[in-house]
Amino acid sequence: MPSRVNNGTDYQPTVEQLQVLQTASEFAYQIWESRTVSCQTFLRSYPLNSTLTRQQIDDLIQDYTLDENYQLADEIKVMSGLRHLRTLLMMRWIWQDALQTISLEQLTDELSEFADGCISFAKDYTYQHLVAKYGEPTFINEQGNVQIDDMAIMAMGKLGAQELNLSSDIDLIFVHQARGETNGNKAKGTRSIDNKRFMTRLGQGIIKLLDNKTADGFVFRVDMRLRPWGDGSDLAIHLSALQKYFTMHGRAWERFAWLKARVVGQIDQPFYEEIQALIKPFVFRYYVDYSAFSALREMKSLIQNQVAQREDLDNIKLGAGGIRDIEFIVQAFQLIYGGRHPQLQIKPCLQAMQVLCELGYLEHSTYEQLQAAYRFLRRLEHAIQAINDQQTQRLPHDEQWQHNLAVTLNFENWHALLDQLNRHRESVNVPFERMVTERQVPDNEDTDLEPEHLDEQIARLNEVLTKENREVLQNFWQSKMVANLSDEARGRLDDAYPVIVHALLAHQEQQQLANTALPRLISLLEAICRRSIYLVMIAENPNATIELIPMLSASPWIAKELAQYPVLLDTFLQQRYRHLPDKRELRDILRQQLLRVEPNDEEELLSVLRLFKKNQVLAVAASDVLAERPIMKVSDSLTYIAEVVLEAALERAFAEIVNRYGYPIGQDGDPVTEADCGFAIIGYGKLGGLELSYSSDLDLVFLHKIKEQGMTTGEKSVSGMKFAARLVQKLMNYLNTQTRDGRAYEIDMRLRPSGNAGMMVVSCHAFETYQMDKAWSWEHQALVRARAICGDRRVTARFCDIRRDVLSLPRTLDQVRSEVTSMRIKMQKHLGTSQWQQEAGKFHLKQDAGGIVDIEFLAQFAVLAYSHEYPSLTKWSDNVRIFAEVALLGIWDDQVCQDLTDAYLRIRAATHQLALSEQSLLVDESLWQETRALVQSQWQHLMGVETDDEYRNLYD
Repeated sequence: MPSRVNNGTDYQPTVEQLQVLQTASEFAYQIWESRTVSCQTFLRSYPLNSTLTRQQIDDLIQDYTLDENYQLADEIKVMSGLRHLRTLLMMRWIWQDALQTISLEQLTDELSEFADGCISFAKDYTYQHLVAKYGEPTFINEQGNVQIDDMAIMAMGKLGAQELNLSSDIDLIFVHQARGETNGNKAKGTRSIDNKRFMTRLGQGIIKLLDNKTADGFVFRVDMRLRPWGDGSDLAIHLSALQKYFTMHGRAWERFAWLKARVVGQIDQPFYEEIQALIKPFVFRYYVDYSAFSALREMKSLIQNQVAQREDLDNIKLGAGGIRDIEFIVQAFQLIYGGRHPQLQIKPCLQAMQVLCELGYLEHSTYEQLQAAYRFLRRLEHAIQAINDQQTQRLPHDEQWQHNLAVTLNFENWHALLDQLNRHRESVNVPFERMVTERQVPDNEDTDLEPEHLDEQIARLNEVLTKENREVLQNFWQSKMVANLSDEARGRLDDAYPVIVHALLAHQEQQQLANTALPRLISLLEAICRRSIYLVMIAENPNATIELIPMLSASPWIAKELAQYPVLLDTFLQQRYRHLPDKRELRDILRQQLLRVEPNDEEELLSVLRLFKKNQVLAVAASDVLAERPIMKVSDSLTYIAEVVLEAALERAFAEIVNRYGYPIGQDGDPVTEADCGFAIIGYGKLGGLELSYSSDLDLVFLHKIKEQGMTTGEKSVSGMKFAARLVQKLMNYLNTQTRDGRAYEIDMRLRPSGNAGMMVVSCHAFETYQMDKAWSWEHQALVRARAICGDRRVTARFCDIRRDVLSLPRTLDQVRSEVTSMRIKMQKHLGTSQWQQEAGKFHLKQDAGGIVDIEFLAQFAVLAYSHEYPSLTKWSDNVRIFAEVALLGIWDDQVCQDLTDAYLRIRAATHQLALSEQSLLVDESLWQETRALVQSQWQHLMGVETDDEYRNLYD
């Protein structure tokens, strides 16, 4: 029995109090039922009508982590003790909240103090064990003296503001002082490692003690995704790197996150002041900072999209008028005015809200409404989470729990609770929308969108439309679907219709364009009428809707995507295609979206990955259609999207498998880390060659540098090889699984060593051995278009070395010509046009002689034939830069390389347009005679074919 728990008469609750607990929480009541004596004893010492001080919390943590001899227990017992303590405290907090013997502020403060205490204990406990093994981490300070390197644990989010809820995860960032190494001494039984490794292991130890789920449960779910660069980056960052990140890479939305940052536990004052000196100028600007409003709109759009995706209209945190809206209102004002008013540089939401009212930035009536709504929503949030100790903000659908929730919160019934909830939501939504909404006005000042003039506009439209399309429009309005719309949805359709008519009339001079677009527009309307919030988007964006018409006309593929996934409409109406984000921006966009996904919510993770990809690909397609972007820019953008999805999927898959089995052992004998995970993804084909199109699959190979027979560090330990296989399986599941949002990408792994008969993931050594000793010539051709996509930098560097060495092997020209030609003949016979198609004058842009594959094979021929003499040819995996390098080196004439490049880009541009138009690559040969003849001529010249007949015979 812990020493500070009273062993006197046990606590006996009344029948009414037990009924309150049973009604409020199945989870807490089961604790009481299964551990009645322990609960009674605990509540005798810490009654329901009392609060805990931080000292009492620290004493409890100490008591529950001691062994029977009152010494600090081993790791297993420490983890068990912390989890038992958390269980008893959760029972107590839920009961107190249901009985209302504790205020909102008291409850969130106790929860936060307990988290702080557990974090501080976990840091000290892990630090002591690491120091015993490696010595203390040190660095050379500015005075040239050796100094101990400390780690500050930054609490973010609700914990940073000391507003933790009943089932919160804790958002943490680990910051240490500087690079250096530990003062380990072999003579004393310790060995030296660098500070980065020490701090990584310190962080891993803290996470393990708190987050690992055992038979006794967990203490806190730990979320590290807010750290600079997010998942996959170093677990701990040193001060100079953090300063550089804030200066060069910090995003507007990260200012909202760091606004709540707080150091947990004790660190040296100079270290604390250095951290604050970095955070304060990043978060708060001396001038009045209206750029925060833009960031606020971006973040709100992100959240609205995610709620719409899951149809999660019961989310009291992220839904309209929810907790997050209140926090955003307050935080936006803090960022805007906090530099001028230091009293706004506080973290708790309610306190900041009060200061905003005192300073006059919030009207008193608005303040009263917001703080009342915040208190109600937070109490409702606690009551929802108390039911089963789940990290959720969704209203229950089960009628019994709806009734129990209403009773717990002192409402007569569920409908009374919902009425109160909706009143609070509305009181929040009004000031929020006033802050972030910007409704478009038509560019043309003469445009009249008023409903009373709609008949006149429709009459003009009828003059533009064909008879068939007039009937399509009439049938839509007379359909059962429109007749059965709710009053709200019908009102939104009526508001949107003048904007739609105006958009069609804007293209009345191009009647064919409007008539082609109209049936596709009607299909889109039929889809979004069922989710009428999208009708509001159309009504509020008349100028963007005008540009929707030529896009629908140009691409049935785009039209179908929008109809099937209406959530993509926001991407277009916000005109995001006007600026295609680079790879860094794409990473940031996806990182923001993934921060809203709970670590164990695989369904939502798959949805976010798929909809991110669809949104970004749609933006590229819109830019392709409306802005006529060069094919190289289009393919670059599509490739960047795939790369960013693969990076994120690898990071999340690695984190999930590590959570299950622990870290595998690297080939250097130490466990791998998030930043150096021991794995890499290699892209082949179009991904490797930076040539992705709208419907491309991904050719992937997976490599590792871990000990295959070494066991992972987790309680449920597996071999490194099993870890690797399950990592790839999980990754494939993330990317390839068919969900309601489709697939992220089709994955093809047939190019791995030994093809379908080979292992899903192989070591770098095995890959090298296979390429050097066993690979066929066509596999070396494929390697020309391969490149490292993401993963451990050591693995990607090793792959680059292997690729260079393999491609640079000495080969004779005759040998390469023969092997490349042989493979080309096989491909054409299997994939090219048939005899009757040729007789009908058809030409396959990709597979036929004179098409894309001929050009690709010529590039591969050049690399394989000449890299032994010219190693720089191995630098590139894309055809355009290979031809540029060939010309630069003087291997082929400049004009030859330019002609091949021009032909290649011309044909690829056509394949993209055909994909958008959902048309086959089988085209009229007469339109491509000149380009085809040029490619055929160069093939004959470069591959040593003497006559046209001899060239044609290759394909007979």
